[in-house]
Amino acid sequence: MKDPLVRFGVAIERSLLKKVDALADERACTRSELFRDLSRAEVARAKVAKGVDAVATLTIVYDHHVRQLSEKLTELQHELGEGVRSSLHVHLSHDLCLEVVVMQGRSDALEAIANRILGMRGVKHGGIEIVAGLDLDARHEHHHHPRAEGHRAR
Repeated sequence: MKDPLVRFGVAIERSLLKKVDALADERACTRSELFRDLSRAEVARAKVAKGVDAVATLTIVYDHHVRQLSEKLTELQHELGEGVRSSLHVHLSHDLCLEVVVMQGRSDALEAIANRILGMRGVKHGGIEIVAGLDLDARHEHHHHPRAEGHRAR
């Protein structure tokens, strides 16, 4: 069942509204869609701060020549055990590597680990995206979907 929309009034400075409208135009959406997206993001951010079940992607760019940095990063991932769902390692240049780590656990713990990694000497850039409020306990079953005749793998 679709959640019904509710109309309400919002008081906002004219100059800020112009910026909101420009952002909505840039994103090719309506003002209402933009406010809904911003509201959802803020509600999710509040959940993260409370320490709830979450998934996260940690993306870092680091200098792999920094002494023992690669080993420390691997060690931290091993400490997380099954909390690390996947990782991707890409050589960007002679000196730089990009690593993306997909993690699952309590949002506050994921953020703490990310802050430890982001603060390591040799990590040049990075960030974490935490997604909370998902029903991670729901069973996930794969169903066979036969391919359409015209799209059959050969």
